Amino acid sequence: MAAMIIVIFFAIGIHEYSHCKFADMAGDPTPRFYGRVTLNLFKHFEPIGTLMMVLSSLTGLGLGWGKPAPINPAKMANPRVDTFIAVAAGPVSNLVQAIIYGLFFRLALQSGNLNAFLIDGALTRSGTTFVAALLTLGVLLNLSLFAFNLIPFGPLDGHWLVGLLMPDPYRTRWFQFSRTYGWQILIAVILFSQIAHVPILSRIMFPVIAFFFKLITGVPIIG
Repeated sequence: MAAMIIVIFFAIGIHEYSHCKFADMAGDPTPRFYGRVTLNLFKHFEPIGTLMMVLSSLTGLGLGWGKPAPINPAKMANPRVDTFIAVAAGPVSNLVQAIIYGLFFRLALQSGNLNAFLIDGALTRSGTTFVAALLTLGVLLNLSLFAFNLIPFGPLDGHWLVGLLMPDPYRTRWFQFSRTYGWQILIAVILFSQIAHVPILSRIMFPVIAFFFKLITGVPIIG
């Protein structure tokens, strides 16, 4: 649990900070006005999203979110490109964090401080060490946030990235659809998954997570 909380703290906090920092670099004063261009990561947390991340991490893949980054594309030097970069910076920051944990993961494997038994214990919560849990969950939960946020349901980052790649007027229609129905679709999928015991989001995300987990750590992960 301690390892999980540490990983989630940095995973969500740096994700939201990255959105704000890149928007600020593009000339948008909005994140700085709201005090969000800061490495005080507590400023970037949203209670429900954080709680969901913790609870879902206990039962499977970590799904959660931080406090939405206040971004105004109209204030940016190149609104469409700069907004795309600022939005993408969040998921990319989780991928970078996964890679950093993965480097220490490989070092621990080579030194003998990490082995298949400890890795499996970290994944199944059946008994492991703090270091093994920190490194394994550091890769896994960051990859989960990376994959989850790329799903194109509003308000996840993925819907912005897809929309920004569309030409007008499809982009405007897509954003209107996402703002109107995005939350409803996401919640409906999550509720249906729980009621029907069909892990829809996990099945969508797992191939991405498994690919990058094996690429980063050299160790395959079995769903």
